[in-house]
Amino acid sequence: MIGIALRVAVVSAALVIAIIVLVVAYVLWQLTPNQLHEQPGPTDIHIYLDTIDLSVAVIGVGGLAIILAGIAAWLIARRAVRPIAEAARMQRTFVADASHELRTPLTVLNARVQRLQRMTPDDDRRRPVVDDLREDTQILINIVNDLLEAAAGTADPDGSADLRAAMDSVHRDMNVLAAERGVTLDVEPIDARAGVSETQLRRCLVALTDNAIGHTPQGGHVRITATTTATRVTIRVADDGPGVVGIEPTRVFDRFAHGAPADAIATSTRTGYGIGLALVRDIAVRAGGDAVIEQTNSSGTIFALYLPTAPDSSSEHDRKDRA
Repeated sequence: MIGIALRVAVVSAALVIAIIVLVVAYVLWQLTPNQLHEQPGPTDIHIYLDTIDLSVAVIGVGGLAIILAGIAAWLIARRAVRPIAEAARMQRTFVADASHELRTPLTVLNARVQRLQRMTPDDDRRRPVVDDLREDTQILINIVNDLLEAAAGTADPDGSADLRAAMDSVHRDMNVLAAERGVTLDVEPIDARAGVSETQLRRCLVALTDNAIGHTPQGGHVRITATTTATRVTIRVADDGPGVVGIEPTRVFDRFAHGAPADAIATSTRTGYGIGLALVRDIAVRAGGDAVIEQTNSSGTIFALYLPTAPDSSSEHDRKDRA
């Protein structure tokens, strides 16, 4: 709000200064010898002003106009952003309330799964499924905690996540959905650390992968790759779908944005709510990165997730030991 008021005040100040310059230029022009010795016409009126008094008056009026413009801009900006601020407050309240309400049932579910895990022998063929179920409930708890931290503004700005572990985990879990749809999921993990928490990185990868699987025809492929530089990790999710249709590609990250109707895309069998991709960009931007569509056409779409790299913990320990 203050930034908007300052920008309006600067623009108003520039206009006032321009007017002052024109007035001063006109006065100086009137003081030239040609204008002073010009014969007055029958309808001309001569007014004699002191140049110092005129300059002081012009500057004073201009300064007052700038101050008044700044105050008016602040009041207008305050009134204009009030609905936006209220909507943001309601959104944070809803996320916090919903996440808080989910914590208790998830904790109970996690306790029951742990009990089931203890009751299942290691050599039981159902034990791997129980172990995966235990891991899934813990992931849900981590996501709820992450949402609560984001709503409260207490999220750790110095997060660090193992990219290889996250990509392997997403491959193992999302491959179940891909197999159900007859889609091949290929993942090529690399050794790197991203500057977000493990839960945030997983949320981004799951949302992008789920979106790609949902828009890939049976027999198609979804491919997840990653590259890294000294300052940035780039994760790409490519699919064989029909591309982004029915909406501008730049708007797919808007909340509740939808592309073509479901019957226009024969490959999609799940109903989306237009939230997953918006959350991906929100996480990336808060971390200092971004999420974009690098390519989209009738042969498929490539999403790119840009995240800052996190410092290697081992190298940090080495530097501390040497110090």
